[in-house]
Amino acid sequence: MKTTKFIACAITLCAMSFTMQSCSDDDNQPIYSAVVTVLPEEDGSFQMQLDEQTVLNPVNVAKSPYGQKEVRALINYIKEDKPSRATTENVTLCWIDSIRTKLPVETLGSEDAKVFGDDEVEIVRDWLTVAEDGYLTLRVRTIWGGRGITHSLNLVTGTNPDNPLEFELRHNANGDNSGYWGDALIAFNLNNIPEIKNKDTKIKLKWKSFSGEKSAEFELQVRKEEKTPKDLPSLGQDIKIE
Repeated sequence: MKTTKFIACAITLCAMSFTMQSCSDDDNQPIYSAVVTVLPEEDGSFQMQLDEQTVLNPVNVAKSPYGQKEVRALINYIKEDKPSRATTENVTLCWIDSIRTKLPVETLGSEDAKVFGDDEVEIVRDWLTVAEDGYLTLRVRTIWGGRGITHSLNLVTGTNPDNPLEFELRHNANGDNSGYWGDALIAFNLNNIPEIKNKDTKIKLKWKSFSGEKSAEFELQVRKEEKTPKDLPSLGQDIKIE
């Protein structure tokens, strides 16, 4: 997983923020941002999966702000450990923003456009768009009117009978098609798809952009240990682009 120095505008991309403390680099400690998976423990504590090898342990936060839900999140943190080969790193968590985390939905064939939408959406290919830990996390961009109308984003499976690893991203603007550009983050949990479970693989994503049909391939990394995601949200929930 790529990490980056804190980008101030990135905090506006996610659905909810949870601030732990104010971090500054006045003492020459670099501040990083990263996309992680929040891994809740039975006692209410949590760790964060950074990449295939690295888990982050927040030393300044005792309880997960999301209870027993496993979600993707955007974090801002300071490393407390000196660089080492250890797989667990202690960090001070400055803030955490949950990313809307969903399961994919099965195709309804000719009803996909009607049920899941057929509106344009762009995928921004930067460090926030990543396929890892069995999740496809996307930074998306579309036009919205700022009138409080909820936009729906769904990842549809089974659209290509010859390739179970091909998906379609469907966007329903619910009539909110005029206004200005806005970004949001959305994550889809692919860990339970049989062709993906427990092995790294290449997936294909198709979507309708403002310049026509597009597609992209991602090298999806999965979590190597056997761990069942907890308290996943139900299928077909909406996100609100704010």
